[in-house]
Amino acid sequence: MSRVPEKKDYPVTDLVILAGGQARRMNGVNKLLQTFDDQMQLIKIYQQLKAGVAQVWINSHRDASIYQQIIGNVHCYSDDQSGFFGPLMGMKSAWSHVQADHVLFVPCDVTFIPSNVLSCLHRALARHPLAKVAYVEINGTALYPFCLVKRDSLAQLLEHLAQKQRSLKACFADLHAQVTCFTNQALFFHSINSFDELQQYQQLRFLHSD
Repeated sequence: MSRVPEKKDYPVTDLVILAGGQARRMNGVNKLLQTFDDQMQLIKIYQQLKAGVAQVWINSHRDASIYQQIIGNVHCYSDDQSGFFGPLMGMKSAWSHVQADHVLFVPCDVTFIPSNVLSCLHRALARHPLAKVAYVEINGTALYPFCLVKRDSLAQLLEHLAQKQRSLKACFADLHAQVTCFTNQALFFHSINSFDELQQYQQLRFLHSD
């Protein structure tokens, strides 16, 4: 069962970790089970965000039993359509499973999770009466899959997918997207998309820690 976060100044929200991609540039490895820094990605994301959400989900087409061995109360779902249609499909599919009317989506390869990100995104979303999504910008770079989305965005998600328009940026424009900006001068990559990036990220972290 979902648990309701206590003493939060925002509506009940579920967390969905987006892990449904092919990871082509990393030879198909499951990035959610990799260790980029000090913890496995799954554990890092879960530990940093679990206190603020009612239920944690993973959008993935594989390894559900492994996820649940690592974190017993995590729930999993696959995309509504087979194939790899990007994060927009993962977001659309979420609404067939989650109970909350707000979902915080987080990409599985994110490196930096601001401690107050959920409350900041909710405040951004509340600023505009027509807004149905608020996304994270880190050091001036938009990280569209790191976003807070309302359930009533579903009609626009369906419309874009029906037209085979899978750009989050384009879809979010129709949702009156709001942005929450964060800075981290020690951050070198906001996400990891290749083994080369991972190697650079780990080397730079090591040098920066000296």
